[in-house]
Amino acid sequence: MLLSPSAHTALGIVLAVGGSKGKVQLAPQAHSGSPDDAHVTVGKFLAIRTASSTVIGVITEIETGGQGADGELTARIDLFGEIRRGDGGRPVFQRGITNYPAVGDRVDLLGNDGLRAVYDTAGADVINIGHLQQDGTIGAYIKVNEMLRKHFAFFGSTGVGKSSAVAVILRQVLEAKPNLRVFLVDPHNEYARSFREKAQVLTPKNLKLPFWLFNFEETVDVFFRGRPGLEEEVEILSHVIPLAKAQFSLAHGGGGHTLRKIDPTGTAYTVDTPVPYRLSDLVALIDERMGKLENRSSTTKYGRLISRIETVRKDLRYAFMFDNANVGGDTMADVLNQLFRLVPEGKPMTVMQLAGFPAEVVDSVVSVLGRMAFEFGLWSDGALELLFVCEEAHRYAPGDKSIGFGPTRKAVSRIAKEGRKYGVFLGLVTQRAAELDATIISQCSTLFAMRMANERDQQVIRSAVSDAAASLLEFLPSLGTREAFAFGEGVALPTRLRFSQLAPEHIPRSESVSSSALADSSMGVDAAFIERVVERWRGATMGSKRKIGESLLGDIEKLNVSPHETDRATLREAALAMRREPGAEPAKPGPAGPSVALRK
Repeated sequence: MLLSPSAHTALGIVLAVGGSKGKVQLAPQAHSGSPDDAHVTVGKFLAIRTASSTVIGVITEIETGGQGADGELTARIDLFGEIRRGDGGRPVFQRGITNYPAVGDRVDLLGNDGLRAVYDTAGADVINIGHLQQDGTIGAYIKVNEMLRKHFAFFGSTGVGKSSAVAVILRQVLEAKPNLRVFLVDPHNEYARSFREKAQVLTPKNLKLPFWLFNFEETVDVFFRGRPGLEEEVEILSHVIPLAKAQFSLAHGGGGHTLRKIDPTGTAYTVDTPVPYRLSDLVALIDERMGKLENRSSTTKYGRLISRIETVRKDLRYAFMFDNANVGGDTMADVLNQLFRLVPEGKPMTVMQLAGFPAEVVDSVVSVLGRMAFEFGLWSDGALELLFVCEEAHRYAPGDKSIGFGPTRKAVSRIAKEGRKYGVFLGLVTQRAAELDATIISQCSTLFAMRMANERDQQVIRSAVSDAAASLLEFLPSLGTREAFAFGEGVALPTRLRFSQLAPEHIPRSESVSSSALADSSMGVDAAFIERVVERWRGATMGSKRKIGESLLGDIEKLNVSPHETDRATLREAALAMRREPGAEPAKPGPAGPSVALRK
């Protein structure tokens, strides 16, 4: 025998075997005053002795065939694999059954030596994220390359320790793979404190994501504030954006682009080519087209589109896209380096905090980030391995195609389906498995399932794991905090584990809560504090108008004229002229009236 039998009498014998399941008759001591090490209950692993191996199974159900506790007990089990003799006589676990047990074969509880043979796979390619629930002395080991390169997903209800578990895994991954880059989408601003020494934290205040890096669908989503674009206005944009790109390129001597020819008509560029252009050029081109129209009723759509563009550009909340977007010309390489830590400088991870972004633009931002992560891997031939982790994944890749933003789902889905070819890996985290795209879930080969009570969520996970492990999902509602079942390629066997406890300073927590004086409910607030809150609240939406107004007044003052010496429109035109980008032509007035730059 490969494993020594337990000292006590056999736990039972095999009654029936079929495929991946079996049935065992339990001996009386298994349920009548048995010691703890021989106590039998659901979730326990069993060892079935055969002539050439030890077959491993887990109890999924126990039932009695008689009246009361003294009746005959039988247990239903799922069979997962077997322990065979390896080189040097060392026990080695392998998945699948090559030699099935026979009816009447002896059954024992799997002891410590058997658990170690199955789970204790410490080595260069594994990380330890906690310990087995069955035996706290045995680590919970994950094959890190298998988990990353074939993607992974985290499921669990709110409050079960999901964020802490993600932090445990990512910290271990960074230790094991120092050359890996990690990009974490953080919707609730809770991970910065977990990786303070390992990650740069991007917020709307320090992020520079030029608007010209957005593809056409993402640009339309921004200009229309998350609502579907009007067809006639979208058509105008599709014509003028390539022209604006060509115009910028010509003004900068081709900008160093690798295109063989720069066509002044804009046909060398598409609406999705990631090259710089100026919004002032875009507006001027739209205005020029409007000026050539003879029918005034047709100019409405042009004026409305320009108004949309100007409104978004002047909104302070969009400063990360529009402020200094063209300073330095083509900054795409710098943006990629900032986002994905291509030159890590001791911090190989990026935490993208989304809580401060305008709600209507969040989907577009995530779309850009996911798309650029994949495209960099594609065009660099996988030169750097990148892990893209998406918290609240069901918000960005919902299963219902009628909701959400299509390009965001497409960006996440593309990483899931093709990313591994180019060194771009995906980690999904969600509390609503039923709302996440099932196709994307199916691409994740390692799943971590924490406590969940919702039957729809459980059903989605049940369909994603192998039949042999599906019955373990019955235990999900009863899992404790920090406990999880791990399934798939990253683990030797479906595993019930308990994640390591993080140091207090590394536990994920929303910064807005942890840093607030209100975290201590015993503390009061004064009127000044409330006033500051109100000011910040209002400033989020009104600050842009105030800033623009002050800026224009400042420009007017530089003209050294009194507002009473001339009409308001003339002053405004002069001030706007001072603020135009160098080299920009003034907008031409059309037959419909004055320049649209003055139209409000």
